[in-house]
Amino acid sequence: MELQHLVGRIAAEVTPGGAVAGYIPALARIDPHAFGLAVATLDGEVFGAGEHERPFSVQSVSKVFTLALALAENDDVWTRVGREPSGSPFNSLVQLETEQGIPRNPFINAGALVVTDHLGPGAADRLLAFLREESGNPAIGVDPEVAESELGHSDRNRALAHFMASYGNLRNPADTVVREYVRQCSIEMSCADLARATLFLARHGVRNDGTRLLGVSGAKRVNAVMLTCGTYDAAGEFAYRVGLPGKSGVGGGVIAVVPGRCAICVWSPGLDARGNSVAGVDALDRFTTLTGWSVF
Repeated sequence: MELQHLVGRIAAEVTPGGAVAGYIPALARIDPHAFGLAVATLDGEVFGAGEHERPFSVQSVSKVFTLALALAENDDVWTRVGREPSGSPFNSLVQLETEQGIPRNPFINAGALVVTDHLGPGAADRLLAFLREESGNPAIGVDPEVAESELGHSDRNRALAHFMASYGNLRNPADTVVREYVRQCSIEMSCADLARATLFLARHGVRNDGTRLLGVSGAKRVNAVMLTCGTYDAAGEFAYRVGLPGKSGVGGGVIAVVPGRCAICVWSPGLDARGNSVAGVDALDRFTTLTGWSVF
């Protein structure tokens, strides 16, 4: 099926639902019925439908890119964070205590804080530079209102950071790490931007300019962690329905990778109880069903 027709069909068929992330005031005002979908092919061509060029807060989708940047330096981050599904809410403290300050995976908040700490001061600016280059959009930036709103309601993330610091699992001051983490989550991008930026994982580690960010094995491992841990404690359901590596964020965005074919981003702010976009998961389910593209 021709991709432009396909994304238009999916956009017409899905019904946005769920509730926005009300615990972040700046996100609580977003229309839960908004919807955008973009598919970027390996040559960078983008097919979009709905509000696929409207910027939104990427939130936890950013964790994929910070992990990739960390692994591009070295594998040391794996000595400080695990690779197993959590089975717990993304901001849980309980598991962190029982496992002595080592987060279960890099996509729960505690694990993402460790990755941000690994990248060090200026991590958010490094991420911004990478996303601008990969998306081809130099205007991508941090939404200051979202950043301020989120930082003012980040007691749980501060608690996670200080708890890990007490176990010696942070190298930088906890408040510095939380501030960098909030800035990276407050980056605004469109579905088209994110689909292009995610293509390096569909190309097995090769960036849009032809240089290599990750080796083939490194890209495979990022995709594997996305599949098993990318949608919080609903990763099994996501794998069952969609069958692709994916990463969601409470801003309503979800990225997914079809290795060797394309990268996808869908956005709809209405979330289910586990923090995943209702229409986003539905759209990806329809995409893999209609194309037959999955990793299984």
